[in-house]
Amino acid sequence: MIPTMLLVGLVFGRWWRLVIPLGTLAWVVLLIVTGTGSGLSFALAAAAFGAANVIVGVLAYQVIAWLAHAIARLGRASVDSLRSAPQD
Repeated sequence: MIPTMLLVGLVFGRWWRLVIPLGTLAWVVLLIVTGTGSGLSFALAAAAFGAANVIVGVLAYQVIAWLAHAIARLGRASVDSLRSAPQD
């Protein structure tokens, strides 16, 4: 189920301020409802683990988005330089 939380962060990484707390809460609720564990210490550990996994997914999204924007800027810069080149 860990890849599920990574995927949540990766898919919804644009809205990281909302996704991290909701993903953390959803992970804890999912584990408790399925009977994986119970108690305060379990819930806190599950919350930390769930948050860490969502954060990794969000960071992956942010890196991919940054790279996509950087590549697009480079493409626009090269097209603009071709347009502004003096004609012979």
